[in-house]
Amino acid sequence: MTTVAFPLTWLYVPGDRPRVVTKALVSGTDVVVIDLEDAVAPDRKDYARAATAELLTHRQPVPVHVRINSLDTPWAEADLTDLLGLPGLGGLRLPKVTGPADIQHVTARTTALPLYALLESALGIEHAYAIAAAHPALRGISLGEADLRADLGVRDDVGLDWCRSRIVVAARAAGLVPPPQSVHPDTRDLGGLAASCAHGRALGFLGRAAIHPRQLPIIERAYLPTEAELEQAETIIKAATAEQGAQALPDGRFIDAAVVAAARRTLSLATHR
Repeated sequence: MTTVAFPLTWLYVPGDRPRVVTKALVSGTDVVVIDLEDAVAPDRKDYARAATAELLTHRQPVPVHVRINSLDTPWAEADLTDLLGLPGLGGLRLPKVTGPADIQHVTARTTALPLYALLESALGIEHAYAIAAAHPALRGISLGEADLRADLGVRDDVGLDWCRSRIVVAARAAGLVPPPQSVHPDTRDLGGLAASCAHGRALGFLGRAAIHPRQLPIIERAYLPTEAELEQAETIIKAATAEQGAQALPDGRFIDAAVVAAARRTLSLATHR
């Protein structure tokens, strides 16, 4: 199984469509997320769970995470019972998390798997830091923007920017990696996706969830450092190696330990494959 330090692409696929899942595994995404929740109709939940369990009896070429059903539904317990402990399961994505108790409910069952919380309501946003700091097994938080948009009654995309910044800050305050962006729902609007990714990167996100393989190269291109950014990072690292502490570069830019750390992350992203 190939893993990367900073996943940039998280490809969601419906759990009741095994052929689509198989294609996703060779799509080039960093992580495949099998969705047992929103993408699966109620009368196909059992089939989707069984198909996913069969796939996960073996390790896969890329990390496979599963978005289980919301913990307040009758399917969530069956998801946990049937999937936990399978060798191919690389992580769990928990939908509609509203507080730390949701994380603790799952960590009472397992602490061996990386957990990722999806915040999809005003209450979840309000408790963002408490969720992010709920347990060491929680490795990341992100937004579920479709549900959040409906909960808030937001029509214009800019209306979600405060919530986006809120979870970026909460994740970093809890010592987690920057969150990935939520999906861009129009799979044919690649120009809109690129513009949205640029905006998300400016807000502090790292990578993005996708729902179609054609979105993957757009997301990677948006989040991988440019040649100019790499050159700048190398200049900063070289200067920091020569002298310790805060200093100014020849062009007048001021650097300190935080700037050096950001430069190291930029360089690590360049080799994330």
